[in-house]
Amino acid sequence: MNSKNKRPKILIVDDRPENLEILQRFLENDYQLFATQKGTIALQIAKKQNPDLILLDILMPEIDGYEVCRRLKADDTTKDIPVIFITSKSEIEDELQGFEVGGIDYLTKPVSPRIVTARVKAHLALKREKQLLKENMRLREDVDRMTRHDLKSPISAVISFPRIIDKSNLTEKQKKQVNRVGIAGYKLLNIVNNSLDLYKMEQGTYFYQSLPVEIISIIDDIFNDHHQISRSKKIIPEIIVNNNAFSKGDQFEVHGENLLFYSLLSNLIKNAIEASPGSEKIRISLNNNDHITIAIHNQGAVPEDVRDVFFEKYSTSGKVDGTGLGTYSARLITETMGGSIYMESSDNDGTTVTIRFPH
Repeated sequence: MNSKNKRPKILIVDDRPENLEILQRFLENDYQLFATQKGTIALQIAKKQNPDLILLDILMPEIDGYEVCRRLKADDTTKDIPVIFITSKSEIEDELQGFEVGGIDYLTKPVSPRIVTARVKAHLALKREKQLLKENMRLREDVDRMTRHDLKSPISAVISFPRIIDKSNLTEKQKKQVNRVGIAGYKLLNIVNNSLDLYKMEQGTYFYQSLPVEIISIIDDIFNDHHQISRSKKIIPEIIVNNNAFSKGDQFEVHGENLLFYSLLSNLIKNAIEASPGSEKIRISLNNNDHITIAIHNQGAVPEDVRDVFFEKYSTSGKVDGTGLGTYSARLITETMGGSIYMESSDNDGTTVTIRFPH
């Protein structure tokens, strides 16, 4: 391919031939140029050539530059082409209208060649960065999807292992250990599934389905999952339901998604266990009053350097294996399910993370 054809394409639209000539003269060495004096023809060229940038006059016969820009932005094939207005209209209202219809820049005549070339280079560079970012996002999603697909086969084998193994000669302890393999497989499968879900939440494309979820059984499962570390630290879980101590048979129902609540509460309870001093209680208070609230309290304090950014991505302090994604994903999940989350911490009172949902 001819190297000239690899140069960025620029469409110049102006009803005055002398203006076209001036712009072409100081852009022709670096770009492929297309030029027209009519807005209708400009729309045709834009659809056929897909230029990287359009330099557009406003005052033109038939249709003006504002209308040309509106039509470009209304067409899926041309809506992403950057438009720089170059015009003799110099009022603030004119400039504002240019941005309102979709322009990215506004230059008034007579134009300086150096200013035009600098703006063109800057906006082409910005467009390349945006395209690279989109490509990276697509690549990330493709890799995630392939990873999920490739992991599911071995995980399925782990999950099926407890069902196909002959347990007749196993002791009760061995049977429990085998069953734990299957449970671990299901947890791993949930992690794989949740990885893409969190990405979709970041992009605002997650499809959320609200169903009744029983919270106390989820909390019980989570403490069983982390029983080794909680037992080694002599952590005592305490559940309070509507200001009363939990008693067997109590239930606490919230609308949401079961797996999302498991992931949300697992992150927060695990953090509470790790942060709590030994031989202390972790208190989980469930209340259904004006709002539904779930509050998780431990006696440890959040380090001061991360208190203001506790729910931000990659926020962590002092944890060797910490990713800074646990509380961030907790915030994403809570907001996806229509709730809010906040944290209070002090050296004297410890830390309370509260999740709040409307009825």
